[in-house]
Amino acid sequence: MLFAGHPRSTGVAGSLRVSTPDVGAVVVGGGIAGLAAALELEKYVSEVVLFDASDRPGGVMRTDHAGGFVVERGPNTLQLKGPMLTALRAWGLDGALARALPASRRRYVWRDGALQAAPLSAVGLATTELLSLRGKLRLLAEPFVRGRDGGGESVDGFVRRRLGPEALERLVAPFLTGVYAGDETQLGAEAVFGRLVEYERRFGSIVLGGAAALLSRGGERGLSGTWSAPDGLGPFARHLAERLAEPPAHGARVTALARDGNAWRIEVETAGGASAVRAGRVVLAVPAPVVAGLLAGIDPRAAELLRGVRYAPIVSLPLGVPRSAFQRPPDGFGFLVPREAGASLLGCLFMSQIFAGRAPREHELLHCMLGGERWPGAVDEPDDVLRQRACHDLDRALGLSGEPADLGVTRWATGIPQPGRDHVGRVAEIRARLSVQPGLGLAGGYLDGVAVADAFASGLRAARELAAPL
Repeated sequence: MLFAGHPRSTGVAGSLRVSTPDVGAVVVGGGIAGLAAALELEKYVSEVVLFDASDRPGGVMRTDHAGGFVVERGPNTLQLKGPMLTALRAWGLDGALARALPASRRRYVWRDGALQAAPLSAVGLATTELLSLRGKLRLLAEPFVRGRDGGGESVDGFVRRRLGPEALERLVAPFLTGVYAGDETQLGAEAVFGRLVEYERRFGSIVLGGAAALLSRGGERGLSGTWSAPDGLGPFARHLAERLAEPPAHGARVTALARDGNAWRIEVETAGGASAVRAGRVVLAVPAPVVAGLLAGIDPRAAELLRGVRYAPIVSLPLGVPRSAFQRPPDGFGFLVPREAGASLLGCLFMSQIFAGRAPREHELLHCMLGGERWPGAVDEPDDVLRQRACHDLDRALGLSGEPADLGVTRWATGIPQPGRDHVGRVAEIRARLSVQPGLGLAGGYLDGVAVADAFASGLRAARELAAPL
C-alpha cells in the first residue's frame, strides 16, 4: 500500500539549506515521488533543492526498530516495475533492495471463518475453493462476453460484467482492500485496472488482450516478485536522499507558490523563520489537498479538481507475537478480509515470513491494517480498542492467544488516494491546465497509481517533462 500525507505523530524539525536565493529547480515533498523527481532533475538542472515538512526522507516510507522488530509505519513492500528498476540501476541502487522469501508466495483470503489460499495461477483458479464451479465457468466465458468501452465504469460494474459476481466478491474486492482500502463500487475501473479496460477496448476481451500483450511485450521491463530493503523502506529512502547533490531541507514547509517574472517564487517556513527562493522549475510532490492549496491562486479550476481527490484513512498496527502463541502459525504473505466477513481487519501481512530479520527468533511480526472506506472512524479510536479488535480477528483467523508486544499505532488520516470513475479525466484536465504554466510539474501516488513504484514513476515523468529549456 502507498499512503499519503503525514502521520499524526510526525513533527517538523530541521533547517533550510539553500546555497543561493535562485536555484535551478525546487521539489516540494520528500516522499518517494519527490526523491525520484529530484534525482532525475539533477540530470538537467545545475542546482536542485528539495523541501520537505517532515523530519526524515521518504514521506510515508518510515521504518522504526522496536524490541528487535523492524516495523514499517507506512507501506511494507514494493514491486520493481520497469521505470523504477531502470532508474535505480542508473543510480547504482538496484542492489539496495531484496526480494521476498519464497514462502511469501502463499497468500490467503479469509472466507467462511478460515484462511483459504488465493489462486495465483491458472491451475490455482481451476482448483481454488474460493470459487464455485459456476463461478469458474463464468470466468472461462470472459472471451465470449460482448465488449464495450469501460471508461467511466466502476470496478464493481466492470468486473461483474467481464468476470462475474463471484470473481468480484471473492477475489477482486479483497485484492482492492489490500491495495486501496477502498470500495469497489466507487473506485474507477479505468484508473484501477487501466490495462484491462484498454484490452477490452481494443480486443473486446481481457483474455484476448492479455494474450496479445504477451506476444508483443516491450518497453522497460521490471522484476517479478515482492521487494523491500533489508532494513526497511525508510532506510531505502535515506539511500535515495544521500544520492542528491544538495541534501534535502527537512522541517521546511512550503506555504506559497507564485509566478515571479520568468521563474517561480516559493515561500518556505522553518523552525528558524520564513524565507523565499526563486526557481525556474518546480515539482509539487505532495498530496492532492496540499497541491490544491498551493495552486489556488494560480489556477482555481485545477485546485478545485485536486480537492476532489478523495483519500481513505488507514491505521497501521504492527504486533509482535511469540510463535508459540498461535494455534495456526502464520505461513506465507498474509491474508485479506472481504467485507462480508464482518471483521475489523482489512488484512494482515506476515512480515517475518515475507522478509528475513524482521522479528526476534521464535517470534512473528504481524502488520495489521484497519480503517479504510469500510471503517473510516478507526483513525479516531483509542489504541487499546484497535488492538482488542485486531487481536479478536487474529484469534479467529490464526488461533492467537496471549498479549502481543505493543509496537505502536500509526494513524494516517489522509491515507490512500481513492481514484473514482472520473479520475482519469480529472487528472488529464489538471495536467492540461498546468501545461500552460512553464516549469511546473506534479508527482505523487494520487495521479497514476498508488503503489510505491507508480509514485516513483510519476516523479521521473514530472522531471523529464521539465527537462526542456524554458
